[in-house]
Amino acid sequence: MDNFVFLVPISLFVCIAYAIKAIVDSRVRKQLVTSNVSQELIQSIVEADELRRRHGTLRWGAILVSLAIGFALMEAFGWRDITPGVFAILLGSTGIGNLVAYYLSRKMPA
Repeated sequence: MDNFVFLVPISLFVCIAYAIKAIVDSRVRKQLVTSNVSQELIQSIVEADELRRRHGTLRWGAILVSLAIGFALMEAFGWRDITPGVFAILLGSTGIGNLVAYYLSRKMPA
């Protein structure tokens, strides 16, 4: 249980940072709507934001799946010690996940 002593402060910091980001985003959107901006500009900003969110989700999904495959390889081969080879597998799987996300994002319709 001693390993989780830092989990609460880290998760609290992440939650506070996410709450601040959400508040800032909502205030920017509110000011954008209340100002005299054309409807087309607002629509394009909302669509671009939605596309950015989809690509972010795609990227995280591809990275996490590739990392899971890297950890599964480590488990299958019985590699328990931290060695440069283990780091290479994890970094390589992260890179492959990024490349897969890039490839899939290029194939997605805009």
